[in-house]
Amino acid sequence: MSALPAELPTLPAWNTPVIATSLVLAPGPVPVSIYADELWHLAPLVANPSATRPHLDWARFPEALRPQGQLAAWKMINMPLPASMLAGHPTWHSRLGPHGIHDTVLRWQRFALWLHHQGVTGLDQISDGVWVAWADRVARQPGAHRGTVTKDLVALTRLWAFDSATRAGAGMAMPPWNHLGVDDFLPTTPIPGRGENTTEPISPATMGPLLICALRMVDDFADDILAAWTESQRLADIAAHTAASPASKARLKHYLQDLIDRGQPVPSRSNAGNVHALANTDIAGHVGCSSAQVNGLLTAAPWQHLLAYVRENPGPCPLSTPITGLVGERRWAAFIDFTATRELLRHLGTACFIVLAYLTGMRPAEVLGLESGCCPDQDGGRHLIYGRVFKSAADADGNHHSAGHLREVPWVAIAPVVTAIRVLERIAPDGGLLFDAATHAFQNTPTASATSIGQEGLRRRIEAFAAWASALARRLGRDHEVVPDDPYGAIGLARFRRTLAWHIARRPGGLVALAIQYGHMRTAMSGGYAARGRDGIHELLDVETARATADTLTTLHDDLAHGAGISGPAARRAIQRGRAGTHFCRFDPHPAPSPRHPG
Repeated sequence: MSALPAELPTLPAWNTPVIATSLVLAPGPVPVSIYADELWHLAPLVANPSATRPHLDWARFPEALRPQGQLAAWKMINMPLPASMLAGHPTWHSRLGPHGIHDTVLRWQRFALWLHHQGVTGLDQISDGVWVAWADRVARQPGAHRGTVTKDLVALTRLWAFDSATRAGAGMAMPPWNHLGVDDFLPTTPIPGRGENTTEPISPATMGPLLICALRMVDDFADDILAAWTESQRLADIAAHTAASPASKARLKHYLQDLIDRGQPVPSRSNAGNVHALANTDIAGHVGCSSAQVNGLLTAAPWQHLLAYVRENPGPCPLSTPITGLVGERRWAAFIDFTATRELLRHLGTACFIVLAYLTGMRPAEVLGLESGCCPDQDGGRHLIYGRVFKSAADADGNHHSAGHLREVPWVAIAPVVTAIRVLERIAPDGGLLFDAATHAFQNTPTASATSIGQEGLRRRIEAFAAWASALARRLGRDHEVVPDDPYGAIGLARFRRTLAWHIARRPGGLVALAIQYGHMRTAMSGGYAARGRDGIHELLDVETARATADTLTTLHDDLAHGAGISGPAARRAIQRGRAGTHFCRFDPHPAPSPRHPG
């Protein structure tokens, strides 16, 4: 077996970088770990802005086996598998991405913990019997199937390959499945169904109101929310940078005493215990004093009663910015409260994600990887979105490329999508990622970063947005626009893409009333786009189109039977189809095999 490019007769020095400088893709706030560290951060290998930043925690590895595992992991990070290992394995990659490395080391860790309980203290003590016993244990785990077992065994093949590639290795024995093949080594492992995407589309009853509110946020509420955010930042800046003076203190006392004398509520906020406290920043910004003066006033003897008064007379903190957005003929809010601006801006960003994810069919990582300027203005023609694809991105050697590649064919952007992008560009006016994590934290002084909102955090934001949208619908007396719980659980991120195909075929002009916007999407999607294990989105569209056609013909048949009429160039053909009988319309995408032609 050929050696790796660099022979290692000894272990790397304690201060050796865990990741070679030439491999660092994302230099930034997370420094490159050194060999002696207990935590090895893989963040410098992650260039996908929405991906998690994994690390290897060697404290979880059995102490006796830890040095051997660390050496193999260091080589896996910095060196490719030898060509001899790749022969006969067309799906293997010479290098793993950071998440593949993390997953592989976790599988090593489970194996090492089991070895520890068997009394094995070195990788050189592993015999064929040990290999077989571990493989049998993995195969018998609850829920195990060939896919998961194969991943475990392939991970150990990599451990053996990197251990035996240099003289500093422990001298592991080759796993028996390496020459037998996993399929022959595990002939009785159950093989589950593969390829079908089991992700359920979002229920139309949930998706319709959710999309309606998201579009309203983007189209009708965005100007109000962004203006309120700007005003809140202006007030916060006054409160933070106004120098305390006798004049400002006098203004503050006069403002508060006037409210008390007139029995008026005092601007307040709710703290963690839902107890009302002074809205210090809002008051200071309006009065023209510092927040410290508001806090200091509460400690002065004549004003110690103020907190009790506030708890009995809590008031809102209305901003002066006008409300222009309408729902029907009614303003969506009487005013925007100073204390609500962060929450509203967070919901606005979430609404933009929903519009983008649903009306383009992009994968979540592709949406979160979009940058300011990705959709340039066009003179007349349709807008295009230039973004990156991450899932299938590979380097010249066929290994996963964390930074992704620009899509060869841009996305087609319909009007609501363009509007959502323009709103996001207003939220992050300094450029960079549209969903930049620091910017969308909505702090007073955000600093642009190279990472986007995390996908788990965005899932929580979507659930919070759905709850807020439902509360708004109830407050406006529009109970039909309440977002009901989806029968298949949380909305998540990936289900938007799965739902898109359903609605293209099933709801043109229906529940979501977007027939015109949907019209071009069938031709905008390539045949290989949204590939599922067994078929692509174009086949899913065909099935859903057939169902929709069958439903339409059934309705037409019933209408004709009750004396309805139609006109137009295609009327004769439609009438013939509609009268052909409902047996044609009862569409089954998976019919039972015919007795004459089984299967």
